[in-house]
Amino acid sequence: MGRKSGALLQGTVDMLVLKTLQEGPMHGYGVSEAIGERTDGVVGLDDAALYQALHRLAAKGYVESEWGLSENNRRAKFYRLTLKGSRQLDTATDEWRRYADAVLKVLDNQ
Repeated sequence: MGRKSGALLQGTVDMLVLKTLQEGPMHGYGVSEAIGERTDGVVGLDDAALYQALHRLAAKGYVESEWGLSENNRRAKFYRLTLKGSRQLDTATDEWRRYADAVLKVLDNQ
């Protein structure tokens, strides 16, 4: 996978954002940082891709947002996973695991 989300499928970006928000409400920068840290920098989301994903997920009812103060005492929009988003995360994770397993079968078949 590439370092920027352009190399990732849209569904994968959405799944990573939902999974990150499963831990609790977070502002966009926090989501991006958490994904980068958890993937040892292999997956990085540029701002445009991240906020497109957050808006797309909000439009589908998978996340909700509210304004609050960041750890730097700056006004920031915090996103949280909804029950509908949690269900979608479970579905997407199952589908992704099946897909990854299938790809690995091809790659491992020498």
